[in-house]
Amino acid sequence: MSDDDKHKARIFLHRGDLAQARFWYEQAVKDDRETGTSRTLSDALGNLGNVYAMMGDSVQAEQCYREVLALQRNQPDQRATGQTLVNLGNVQAEAGRHEPARSYYLEALDLLTPLQDHRALGVLYSNLALQDAALGRTEEAIAYFQKALESHRIVGDEEGLAVTYGQLGNTFLASGQTDRAEKCLNNASEHFIKLGNEPGEASVLRLLADLYERTGNRLSAIRCLERVVSINSRYKLSRAHGDLERLTRLREEAADPS
Repeated sequence: MSDDDKHKARIFLHRGDLAQARFWYEQAVKDDRETGTSRTLSDALGNLGNVYAMMGDSVQAEQCYREVLALQRNQPDQRATGQTLVNLGNVQAEAGRHEPARSYYLEALDLLTPLQDHRALGVLYSNLALQDAALGRTEEAIAYFQKALESHRIVGDEEGLAVTYGQLGNTFLASGQTDRAEKCLNNASEHFIKLGNEPGEASVLRLLADLYERTGNRLSAIRCLERVVSINSRYKLSRAHGDLERLTRLREEAADPS
């Protein structure tokens, strides 16, 4: 019965019906508590926690993940335990609790590093870097972003490279290292173009426009924003109005430098 419940939950999750997915995973958890094993229960609870997280219910998500972790402590599956620790870290990070998130991520890193799963490690290093950046630990953040890039290169993760170069560029920009920021952001843009991900490209070009405006290169900022506005027209991105207003202002300033 639990397997049937999980199958129904997966169908509704695929359809984007989170309420029904939650209902059927709750039924699966109930069934596994009565007749399942600790492994099937931890699987059901983990999936239920994921649905709660997608629904924005961090309290219930954390409760599920904590119970999963307690069950997994008795199972010799470091990969699964590491992923649960990552999930707990994600819940803390989403709530802005950076130190607890960092602690969970570091514990996950201890388990996942020996497995050399570079796809998972790339994401984990980036998560750690974001927490350090939020805590003002710029050098530590930069070091973790660079480790993330190394892992993404090993597995050929173009999307991971694009996102991480953008995050690293933003970190350099926030710390005033504009030359290094420009190099990273241009790399991010090139990877997003290679992927055909225009919204991702737009997010990086906004940062480049910030950089060029900050360094007095108004014409380059205008070129970046012209591309952003062009992308906005196709994807109806949420920042379209602000991007257009900013482009208009820069054009006016360029026409009347006084």
